[in-house]
Amino acid sequence: MLVFRKPPDNIERPQMTADVVIVGGGPAGMGCALRLAQLIDRHNAANPHSSINKENIYVLEKAREVGQHCLSGALLDPRSMRDLVPGFEQEAPLDAQVSKEAVYFLTEKHRFKFLLTPPPLRDHGNYVISLNRFVKWLGTKVEAAGITVFSGFAGSELLFAGDRVSGVRTEDKGLDRRNQPKSNFEPGYDLVAKIVILAEGSRGSLTKQLIGRFNLMKDRNPQSYGQGVKELWELPAGRLHPGEVIYTMGWPLTSREYGGAWLYGGKDNVVSLGFVTGLDYPDPRLDPQRVLQQFKQHPSIRPLLEGGKMIRYGAKSLPYGGWWSIPPLAGSGWMIVGDAAGMLNSQRLKGIHLAIESGKLAAETAFEALVKEDFSIATLGGFEGRVQSSWIKKELWKVRNFHQAFEHGLWRGIFHTGIQQLTGGRGVRQRYRAKPGYMKMKKLDQLPGDGGAERHLIGPAKGDGRLAFDKLTDLYHSGTKHEEDQPAHLIIQDTNTCESRCVVEFGSPCQHFCPANVYELVEEPSAPNGKRISLNPSNCVHCKTCDIQDPYQIITWVPPEGGGGPNYDGM
Repeated sequence: MLVFRKPPDNIERPQMTADVVIVGGGPAGMGCALRLAQLIDRHNAANPHSSINKENIYVLEKAREVGQHCLSGALLDPRSMRDLVPGFEQEAPLDAQVSKEAVYFLTEKHRFKFLLTPPPLRDHGNYVISLNRFVKWLGTKVEAAGITVFSGFAGSELLFAGDRVSGVRTEDKGLDRRNQPKSNFEPGYDLVAKIVILAEGSRGSLTKQLIGRFNLMKDRNPQSYGQGVKELWELPAGRLHPGEVIYTMGWPLTSREYGGAWLYGGKDNVVSLGFVTGLDYPDPRLDPQRVLQQFKQHPSIRPLLEGGKMIRYGAKSLPYGGWWSIPPLAGSGWMIVGDAAGMLNSQRLKGIHLAIESGKLAAETAFEALVKEDFSIATLGGFEGRVQSSWIKKELWKVRNFHQAFEHGLWRGIFHTGIQQLTGGRGVRQRYRAKPGYMKMKKLDQLPGDGGAERHLIGPAKGDGRLAFDKLTDLYHSGTKHEEDQPAHLIIQDTNTCESRCVVEFGSPCQHFCPANVYELVEEPSAPNGKRISLNPSNCVHCKTCDIQDPYQIITWVPPEGGGGPNYDGM
């Protein structure tokens, strides 16, 4: 059962009517809005008496500014953009075109370069970008096209009329931490819409509501996730050239975990560096932020970074499940696009181009519905068909079993993915089944007390302030800010489970997998095991890992008051 913050009783909420509400101003949402504006302009030019009006289309973005919460590696495959904005390369903020790649397997002391770069990791023709800057630029195109973007407004819940999605309610502003109105209280709006398009990104809270209400994951593989932890570095000139890309696998992870690192050379000697750890590891004490700090101390990585300066930090979850984990994409009054739907190619480590393309196809479907004035599944269901016949399906079908191949560790995963390469993505069977990553966590009594092979990944990172950083130092560089006096947006349904069971059975993994020190155990003599769970919601970087990885599934992430969160400037 989902638990949400209960709003104050007897609030009269203002209503706005809309044709289309797009929830989320990332690449999927902006791609959708821009394509919809283009289609309406073309239609209205040919039909001067058309009643379709761009002023009735709204984008809701929870960040204070467009792009502020956008985080990725990031490499852009330009395929979808060349159709959306022909000649975009001449005006978009692109750091460098990829000119050189290398892939390494790391052991603790050595590295081994792949003689040939695997085809999925050949990036010539792609661009190193800051997703933050790129989405800001897309936002200016959307607003110039006549679409209204409401920044600082989060969607708090979906509105329903029977089995139809009928709109979105925005969050109440000006509530204190006891959920009582302050002097600046403003109730949320009910945006009553003909079509709601969910472009919230990974583990979207409204998407989660929709999936739960209609049981959309029935007969699908459960979605699996990774957590990407990223730092931006300014390095001495010549260390990593603009457009140079490095991927690594192996150390500091063991063969029981899934993940890998990237380094992307940008302009002005700025380098994007990060590590993605699959959220299906067995040891609940593993800390993905520490994984990155360990990685930087490898003998082949340390010399690249020494003398440089870490300037930004961030973290996000990303959907790894692939084709078999994508829910139904449309229904009466709604569609789901981008990472919210799970459209990411985990083999290529890329999803921006898929997000934009899915947004474009949803826009074409929404436009058709507006022309027909039919917002039922009969018309909106055409989005499924568009995706099925597009290159989205072609690309994701080839990697449909990729992440599931690593169910039993690295070496068996490499064996299975090798067979998949020979069989067009099939492998030894058409569909590899999976289970949620949190279910793969083992209890502490099943693990060696010292951590065994994972001991170097357990416990908080101890920073030296130059190369490695503890979580609070990294968090400072994320620019995260929230209004302190507001209801907690991290809801634990039963803290007794945390304090009586989780601390004993799993060692309270929330304090480890959270990359921002939101969850802490503090001494409390009256608690069942002498410790109670304490929350620091103002630290939250909105990665939603707690909602994903909690072994009891009793944590729910909901949007905080609009405008709060990280500031991923340049990330």
